[in-house]
Amino acid sequence: MAGSDTAETGSTTEAARPAVKCLVWDLDNTLWQGTLLENDELELRPGVLKTLRALDERGILQSVASRNEYADAWPRLEALGVAEYFVLPHIGWGRKSDAVRTVAEQLNFAQNTIAFIDDQHTERAEVAYHLPDVRCYDAAEAAGLPDLADFTPAVTPDARRRRAMYQEKFRREAAQSEFNGPDEDFLRSLDMRMRIARADAGDLARVEELTLRTSQMNATGVHYSDADLRALLTDPDHEVLVTTVEDRFGSHGAVGVALLERQPASWRLKLLATSCRVVNFGIGTHVLRWIADQATRAGVHLEADFRRTERNRIMEVAYRFAGFDSRPCVCQDGRGPATDAPADIQRLHLVPQRQAAPTTLTATGPVLWSGDDAEEPWA
Repeated sequence: MAGSDTAETGSTTEAARPAVKCLVWDLDNTLWQGTLLENDELELRPGVLKTLRALDERGILQSVASRNEYADAWPRLEALGVAEYFVLPHIGWGRKSDAVRTVAEQLNFAQNTIAFIDDQHTERAEVAYHLPDVRCYDAAEAAGLPDLADFTPAVTPDARRRRAMYQEKFRREAAQSEFNGPDEDFLRSLDMRMRIARADAGDLARVEELTLRTSQMNATGVHYSDADLRALLTDPDHEVLVTTVEDRFGSHGAVGVALLERQPASWRLKLLATSCRVVNFGIGTHVLRWIADQATRAGVHLEADFRRTERNRIMEVAYRFAGFDSRPCVCQDGRGPATDAPADIQRLHLVPQRQAAPTTLTATGPVLWSGDDAEEPWA
């Protein structure tokens, strides 16, 4: 079974499945020609280097699941000049499905965004049996993977840095594991800087990607297309806000999007989504609190669209913890149901209060309540 029409997969259909976010490679007779333990002269399979580069440039992460000794296999990858392309390699003697599952868990990716490539049908079948949402490809398809729809996501500047950002993330996590002290002290040691800014046309590809890729930290799961976002950019009643984060290890890139509609007595938060990469830093909560602070200064109430999904429980907790509830308010009097939201969207409400700035990072953002383009520190 091969190609984008017949990739070995279980319950995820071709039409419904998302783009691949990580490809896990076997090594022997897949990435390279030959078998390491048989002391073959190893060379990359034809077209493999081109595939590695193409997927990396598109922001698709790549890992390894191989039955070999790590001490022997990793130096070969380095000698072939391709070790840098791989994150979280699993080289050992366990089941391939266990390795692929662990990669997905460590990256915090849903299994239907993972693909696996191996020359052995039995290995692909083993992975497909235990992980039916993972797409499996024959090694003979390696050179053609960049041509498949599954491997052609929208490419943004952040996507081109995705591998670097994850490698910075792993160094950050290693530093945390060695840090001796409270979590808040570690977060302060990162020297994090969060900036919330009005999006421009150059940000739209990444903003659209965030509405598609994020799941745990997406309040509605509603996708906004490029055309939708361009229309909102020019609508004076809407704000399209993008959040970026940097720290001493590097840039996290654009990690959050908020779509805000101004109404006479309240602001409506139509979408809040942040990358799972920054969930441990509480960025989603910080953005939500910043918006509440801005609404307070504007003298309006705050409403938020929310739709419960299988994976966004953490976002629901963030809204509830911030004080949002479902009770009606006079600010909604005389207003019918929204016509631009799915029928199952729940409307939450908050009477906001001034919010103290975080102690674990510095933050700046536009002055939404003033109507100008000024930015100021959150203090």
